[in-house]
Amino acid sequence: MRLRLIVVGKTVEDWLRTAVALYGGRISHYAPFTVVEIPELKNVASLTREQIKEREGELILRQLHQGEHVTLLDERGAKFTSIEWARHLEKEMSRSGADRCFVVGGSYGFSPKVYERADALLSLSPMTMSHQLVRAVFTEQLYRAFTIMRSEPYHHE
Repeated sequence: MRLRLIVVGKTVEDWLRTAVALYGGRISHYAPFTVVEIPELKNVASLTREQIKEREGELILRQLHQGEHVTLLDERGAKFTSIEWARHLEKEMSRSGADRCFVVGGSYGFSPKVYERADALLSLSPMTMSHQLVRAVFTEQLYRAFTIMRSEPYHHE
């Protein structure tokens, strides 16, 4: 099983890039993990939010592989504690060995077509976070989930 994180736009801040690389490297000890950055749209001043979501959605959909389990990081998604998330992920992975793809959308979220393609929605917090920060928080939580699954001494109750 392979894991991918698709993000819209480059990770701008060095400290965020460092965090994603750090936890991404740690995740790779459990399963192959890659981050795919979709370039931000250019010349969008004349576009509406919906048009931006549609165009970003087309780029996201082009990156998704057939048979891949797709989870959108979305404010309306399922909410878990770290332990609940680890157990949920473990159960899902044992049910299906399909590759997993997690997607962080752009500033305005996802298009309806991307929602249609998604297998699941996951919320990291009821608070709104920048789509830049979500990358670092999610990779840390994914790493934490693997350490919980393996009873490794990273997570403390």
